Amino acid sequence: MKIAIGCDHAALTLKNAVREHLQELGHEVRDFGIYEAGEKCDYPEKAAEVARFVRDGGAERGILVCGTGVGMAIAANKVRGIRACCCSDSFSARMTRAHNDANILTFGERVVGQGLALELVDAFLTTEFEGGRHQRRVDLITALETEETR
Repeated sequence: MKIAIGCDHAALTLKNAVREHLQELGHEVRDFGIYEAGEKCDYPEKAAEVARFVRDGGAERGILVCGTGVGMAIAANKVRGIRACCCSDSFSARMTRAHNDANILTFGERVVGQGLALELVDAFLTTEFEGGRHQRRVDLITALETEETR
């Protein structure tokens, strides 16, 4: 699977661990940075880069990490076609894929440790969208998004 990842300065260590894990699993990873300790960035810009790349088909899914994961989710969800979810438990990571067809997972280095982060990633990547009755709800989200951008 092609996966885009990115982080801000609060989450470099965890982003790097996630990237290595994804590569060990055989995924193709596009890393949008940051790349070095001390490098600063504004999380909305990083979220937009990854979200646009996913939206445009450069990757099937995205993963964004900041201090809490919340800011990245808010910013990524401003990009039309993105359904980003901030998760700190594996049940939510599975359900956001199964029921919401989320295409970006976010979490925070200050909230989850490396072990849990890798569990979240695995749950998010191995769960397929169930479709069916959930498709109607995803379509309603898309309609709302379209309505709000007019």
